[in-house]
Amino acid sequence: MDKHTILLVEDDELDIISVERSLKKLETDYELRTAYNGIEALTALKGGLKPDVILLDLNMPKMNGIEFLRMLRADQTLKKLKVFVMTTSSESSDRDLAEELGISGYIIKPLNYTDNSKRPDSMDAFVQFHLRKILVNDGT
Repeated sequence: MDKHTILLVEDDELDIISVERSLKKLETDYELRTAYNGIEALTALKGGLKPDVILLDLNMPKMNGIEFLRMLRADQTLKKLKVFVMTTSSESSDRDLAEELGISGYIIKPLNYTDNSKRPDSMDAFVQFHLRKILVNDGT
């Protein structure tokens, strides 16, 4: 079986660590690639990276998530990639715009890093339900 690839587009080290911890619970072989903004992500994708799924933060420097999604969807070779948005933004306008740009899902990250009681549950649930379905079930 081929190794699956996940592209995490995230500029916050704590969120990267949280995603890494949750992904370790997947019962599949995967490679996690990280880009710290939309420009780095597009460069990697146009350089040949073909992830099974992209996990995308909206609020990043240089090129934010919405700008990245617009560029991704405009590119004929990249527009069908599965993208899940993970963001602290609970603004309905951000969610509506992301959905218009063809995302596969939208996860709101908790703002409180000192109380991790909700954080692992929501990320773990996402990993176990959505990513397992994409990488394990669809990949076999």
